[in-house]
Amino acid sequence: MRIVLVGPPGAGKGTQAAFLAKNLSIPHISTGDLFRANISQGTELGRKAKAFMDAGDLVPDAITVGMAKDRMSQPDAANGFLLDGFPRNVSQAEALDEMLTTEGMKLDAVLDLEVPEDEVVKRIAGRRLCRNEDKHVFHVTYSPPKTEGVCDVCGGELYQRDDDSEETVRRRLEVYHTQTEPIIDYYKAQGLVVTISALGKVTDVTERAMEALRSDRAAQA
Repeated sequence: MRIVLVGPPGAGKGTQAAFLAKNLSIPHISTGDLFRANISQGTELGRKAKAFMDAGDLVPDAITVGMAKDRMSQPDAANGFLLDGFPRNVSQAEALDEMLTTEGMKLDAVLDLEVPEDEVVKRIAGRRLCRNEDKHVFHVTYSPPKTEGVCDVCGGELYQRDDDSEETVRRRLEVYHTQTEPIIDYYKAQGLVVTISALGKVTDVTERAMEALRSDRAAQA
């Protein structure tokens, strides 16, 4: 299957992408991983992207699309892929469609993870990281430490990242609504969007997504 995963910040896209890709036996292709791989490997696209990033500018769509095209042409993506973080806007979605058409391929589904805005703010603004090891993550509501402000694992100080503040989260949501959310309507016009609730346990959301994708594929058969 060829799937695009969309949803607001805090919807759990990265977590769900990893589980879904494993269940479907297809690679999880994220924008972040594409950029890191191309920059670390010193590819031409990576060098171009780094120049824009170092200057504090947005990386042009053409570079992002080029990285995605290269990744999707690799052998492990021959039977499908799950795109996470790409396309990020309608122009990228149009470029992806054009690229897939050229290659004789098409998307099977666009999975939209739906989460109420207040829940997004609660999820992100409540996150706390350990200063000693940022992989030690807690949440003031969902997974609080035994002692407030102290990491259960190593005793390090817990803190809130600047970009996890409520004000910053709401700005990120505004960007999502303005730039990324329009691709949902774009893909709805093609009959590709499958919307599920991303509330509840991670495993429940994964099963909900798998069932929705199975039902969608059966309906298209």
